[in-house]
Amino acid sequence: MKQKTVFLCSDCGYESPKWYGKCPSCGAWNTMSEFKPAAPSAARGTTSFVRGASRPTLLGDIETGDEARFLSGIGELDRVLGGGAVHGSFVLVGGEPGIGKSTLLLQMCQEMCRNARVLYVSGEESLRQIKLRAARLHISSPELYILSETDMDQIINETELMAPDILIVDSIQTVYKRDLTAAPGGTTQIKECAMSLMQYAKNKNVTIFIVGHVNKEGTLAGPKILEHMVDCVLYFEGESAGPFRCLRAAKNRFGSTNEIGVFEMSEHGLVEVANPSAAMLAGHPQGASGNCIACVMEGSRPLLAEVQALAAKTQFGVPRRTAAGVDYNRMVLLLAILEKRCGLFLSSSDVYVNVVGGMRLDEPAVDLPMLLAIASSFRDKPLPEGVMSFGEVGLTGELRAVSNAGQRINEAYRLGFHTCVMPDQEVDEELTRKMNLVRVKTVGDAIKAVVASLAAAGLSKLGR
Repeated sequence: MKQKTVFLCSDCGYESPKWYGKCPSCGAWNTMSEFKPAAPSAARGTTSFVRGASRPTLLGDIETGDEARFLSGIGELDRVLGGGAVHGSFVLVGGEPGIGKSTLLLQMCQEMCRNARVLYVSGEESLRQIKLRAARLHISSPELYILSETDMDQIINETELMAPDILIVDSIQTVYKRDLTAAPGGTTQIKECAMSLMQYAKNKNVTIFIVGHVNKEGTLAGPKILEHMVDCVLYFEGESAGPFRCLRAAKNRFGSTNEIGVFEMSEHGLVEVANPSAAMLAGHPQGASGNCIACVMEGSRPLLAEVQALAAKTQFGVPRRTAAGVDYNRMVLLLAILEKRCGLFLSSSDVYVNVVGGMRLDEPAVDLPMLLAIASSFRDKPLPEGVMSFGEVGLTGELRAVSNAGQRINEAYRLGFHTCVMPDQEVDEELTRKMNLVRVKTVGDAIKAVVASLAAAGLSKLGR
């Protein structure tokens, strides 16, 4: 019998019986590679564990019990997971190489080993290397088991013999299955290995963490399809050269996807940041143009962050636009609103926007702070000290109300801010006694309000 040949896209996992120069699914060029599937067998995709035959069951007859969780001992990680890792869950931890994924998971083992059997499998480091890294992180748990292996079948066999409560595989790109002809790290290998781990987690009720590296485009190195196979997807973000790291949940079947964990990278590993707002605002420049403090909601927690902008006359035929920490398309849209609704002609200026600390702000409430920072830099006039803002900006220049305004104002007041530029929306009367709330309906009104504050301080105008 002639062996079947298929072609797989290394970026998205698209499968086709013929080769394409451009993937029909994701549009990537030269990513289709030939793959010859192994002959069907009862053992493929599994080892010694086989899911029993299933029959339809009435919803009311299904017993659930309490949702048992493992506490990691790292408060920020437990917050993002929704209160800890659920028994039998399958968790993917993604991020750029060197961002701190392995460090986070190894530190997690220190606390989890006190109440559970933990097996840490590394396909990237030897046992000696792991020992040296653990010593640097002051991890000395005698109950932590380490395995240096890349063969998936061998990993499963050793896991069955040990029967751990928690299994960590670092990373999924390094492991492989011997019955597949594809190279380790390819789409097929990653998909099959992840499927084996998922089956093991569900059948044995073992909590499994896998590490997945992210490429320059911000996608998992290999198939994006991994996100659909796991129960929880955590992304570790931040500038590798900077101290701060942010942990986000892109998917969580057992909790919210809006929470964020903030860490600081030190010489002894990752340290939880108890007061992220104060840490992000440390070193805030005084009297510099192009700075505005924004307050965004990350899950149930308000967070203050510094938005910086730089507008300078372009030296090129087409002005440059660069955004770090905010959505690029959103920044371009706000530039058009400033030019159309406020008369700030930015078409001949390069514009750069950055969020201090390596954070990424995706909430619409960052629109107004970004706009004010750009206007401040364009006119080279600093915003008054003690002023923060939040608000969503519409295409007509109107300001729209945002949720949790009271929590944002209280957080700003706690950190010593006295004025808040915000949309015209209802808030608790008590807040008006704490802070000076400047409620505005349009972008033009917001700039005028800032100009009024500048005039009171004896400074020049921001706008025209």
